[in-house]
Parts: sequence; C-alpha cells; structure tokens
Amino acid sequence: MFLDELSPIFRELTKEPVAFFGGFFSGVLRLNLYEDPVKSWLDQQVESATTVPFPSDYTNGNGPQSISIE
Repeated sequence: MFLDELSPIFRELTKEPVAFFGGFFSGVLRLNLYEDPVKSWLDQQVESATTVPFPSDYTNGNGPQSISIE
C-alpha cells in the first residue's frame, strides 16, 4: 500500500532524473524560481533546449512538400 503511493514519484524520477532532482533540491532549499540567479539560469536552459538547428535538407529543396488530396 505504501509503495503504491510512492510509485508516481519513482516513475517521474526514472523518466527525467535531472529535472526531478533539480525541482526537489529547489524545494528543499526553498529557492524562488522567479528571482536571479535561478531565473536567469532557467531562462538559459529553456532557450538552449528549444533552439533546434535548421536541417540542411530544407534549404536544398528536399524538405517537406505540400500535396493536394481530392
């Protein structure tokens, strides 16, 4: 019964361990995520994670093409 209550925590831990421990330690240390330096570090992490390099196939004309279905 006790393990059933902890299973969602273990599931999240195994799925994203870095994010889990980051959130855990920020909660333990009572860090405010909206104040510097934590906010500026999080902004940098989000920016680098969402920046996707543009594939060269799209620039050569080999990328997705539109089709029409009747």
